[in-house]
Amino acid sequence: MPARTRKTTDVSADAGDPQLAAAGAVPLHIQIRETIRRQVRDGELIDKTGRLMTEAELGRHFGVSRITIRNAISPLVDEGMFARSRGRGTFLRTNQPENWVGRLMGFSETIRDAGYKAGAKVLDQGMTNRHDQNVRNMLQERAVWQLKRVRLADETPIAIEHAFYPPDIGLELEKRDLISIIMYAVIEEELGHPIKEAKQTISACLADANCAKLLGVKSGNALLSIERLTLGKDGRALELLRAIYLPEYFRLSINLTRRHS
Repeated sequence: MPARTRKTTDVSADAGDPQLAAAGAVPLHIQIRETIRRQVRDGELIDKTGRLMTEAELGRHFGVSRITIRNAISPLVDEGMFARSRGRGTFLRTNQPENWVGRLMGFSETIRDAGYKAGAKVLDQGMTNRHDQNVRNMLQERAVWQLKRVRLADETPIAIEHAFYPPDIGLELEKRDLISIIMYAVIEEELGHPIKEAKQTISACLADANCAKLLGVKSGNALLSIERLTLGKDGRALELLRAIYLPEYFRLSINLTRRHS
C-alpha cells in the first residue's frame, strides 16, 4: 500500500485528535483509516467478539463526523479486514486469516485510493516474440503484446511496470490512453473478460543502473519486486505483470493468528 508523504492539501476542520490535525497533509478520512488499522491491530476499538465501535462511537473517539468515519471504514471492508453484519455491526475478520483474500487493484486505483494523482510515462509498447520462456509458459502465447511504463504518484516516479498480454487483449489496449487507463476496469467492462483471481509473488531486489536512473535512486538501493498473473473466469491468463516499486511507498500488512486444536 502506498505510504503517504506530506502535501499542502487542506483537510476537514472537524479533526478533534491533535495528532490527526498535525498530519494535515493527508486527507482526514485516510488518516482515520490508517489509525483504525493500527489501533485494531493493537487490540483497540474492538470488543472481545471482534465487533468494531459504531460509527457514532468512532466519531466521538476521533472527534470527526460520521461521514468521515464511513469514508474511512469502507475501504477496510472492501479489502477484507472487516465484514459488515446487518443489524449486528462491523466485525474484524480474524476467523480465517490464512485464507485472507486481497482486493485486486491496479496501480491507478491503488494510488488514487491513497490520495495521490496517478500518472505514467510509456517506455515501450507493442507486439514482441522476444519474451522469456516464463512469459511464454504463463500466457501460453508465442507472441505477446507488452507495455512498459514508469508509474507516477503526483508526478514522482515510484514504480516501473512491465506487463505482457495475449495479442487480442493487447491490441485492444493499444487503442486506449495508456497514461490514464484503469487497466482492470477496461479488461472487464470494455473487453468483456471477467477476472477471477490473481496470483502474486512479492520479493526484494536491488536497483540496477537503468532502474536507478528512472526512479531517481542510487544503483544498488533496495526495491520491492512483484510478479502477478491475472486469470479470467475461464482460467485464461489475461495479464502477466512484473514490477518494481520504491519500498517507502508500498507495504503489505496481513493479520495472522495461531490456530489451536
